[in-house]
Amino acid sequence: MPSNSLQRDGTAPNDLLPEELHARLVAGDEEAWHRFITEYEGRIYGFLYRLEGNSDDALDLTQEVFYRAWRSIRTFRAGERVLPWLYQVARNTQIESHRRKQHARFSLEEAQEEVGFEVVSEAHSPVQAAESEQAQDRVQRALMKLAPEYREAVVLRFVDDLSYDEIASIQGVATGTAKSRVFRAKEQLADLLADVSDIH
Repeated sequence: MPSNSLQRDGTAPNDLLPEELHARLVAGDEEAWHRFITEYEGRIYGFLYRLEGNSDDALDLTQEVFYRAWRSIRTFRAGERVLPWLYQVARNTQIESHRRKQHARFSLEEAQEEVGFEVVSEAHSPVQAAESEQAQDRVQRALMKLAPEYREAVVLRFVDDLSYDEIASIQGVATGTAKSRVFRAKEQLADLLADVSDIH
């Protein structure tokens, strides 16, 4: 993924990994890893929570993600964006976890109210209806009703603010497919959340 790409608001991404920090991570520097994990664990946990709907599973998977990142940091190039790489590791970790469990069912009843659904995009989106804790819980429950690929795409777009190209790369599909998944997820969320507020 190009390191010089701009974000949707025209600014440079703030998750580029400096060479000096990359070298320390590769060397196994404990302080560097603590800094790295502290910087990104919240984003990865939030991503996994919105996919899983269960805080305990999301925490377990987050720990596994950073263990895998530690093992594969040598394959990551300094100067590249960290978050798309970590999201890819998280996605693979979650998929493999469900394969190990031999099922891919998601619980609708374990969504936690204290986890918000924060929208970064300025574009109109169904998730903007989540202004109260109760509405946030409704959004999480609605998310869990989407097909996994739609849920993942819309979270990456509106929560994690990734571009369609980045979403396509993470999901291993064409950019047009990523756009279609986000659009269909938004439509389905709008239907599911129609009684939360007036969504346009």
